[in-house]
Amino acid sequence: MIRILLVDDHPVVRMGLRGMLDAEPDLTVIGEASDGAEGAEIALRERPDLVLMDLRMPGADGVEATGRILAGNRDIKVMVLTTYESDRDILRAIEAGASGYLLKDASPAELADAVRAAARGETVLAPSVASTLVRQVRSPAPPALSARETEVLKLVAAGLTNAEIGKRLFISEATVKTHLLRVFNKLDVADRTAAVTTAMRHGLL
Repeated sequence: MIRILLVDDHPVVRMGLRGMLDAEPDLTVIGEASDGAEGAEIALRERPDLVLMDLRMPGADGVEATGRILAGNRDIKVMVLTTYESDRDILRAIEAGASGYLLKDASPAELADAVRAAARGETVLAPSVASTLVRQVRSPAPPALSARETEVLKLVAAGLTNAEIGKRLFISEATVKTHLLRVFNKLDVADRTAAVTTAMRHGLL
């Protein structure tokens, strides 16, 4: 029998989950919590096989609660069950040690199978979540620009010429060009416009 703890701030959601899971012969819900702090406390006390963890809750959120649980007992599996699938949410949950990330639009059968798989130690990811993680892994990390390079590029974005940038920063025009060449090389671009748009896309400006 797989013992499950439900952590979700919506009573109706917990009621529905309990009904679905308790209907399975090998699954049983041994407790419920309405926020992350309470969930971590109950999990460490009752030691369920698996915690079904909502992500966004008042007080301690699902990621924080996951970290607390796994810091206290690595044998407990935590599977996120949420309506959110933003890149940031997914990465935070996986980095905290969650064994899986499932969306609330999963069918009862998908949920039950995911619980069993996570309890066995497998990693369970909704297809859209798996795609997001693959994309993150394949995307190179944004290049790091020095403080001066960023400063120069911001002035380029503001429409200043190399000469104007030099005067503003009290450096020679040749030095401005050197900084820009380094920026072009780091961003793998060939001109000022491409440098600005690429830097903006990477969140560097």
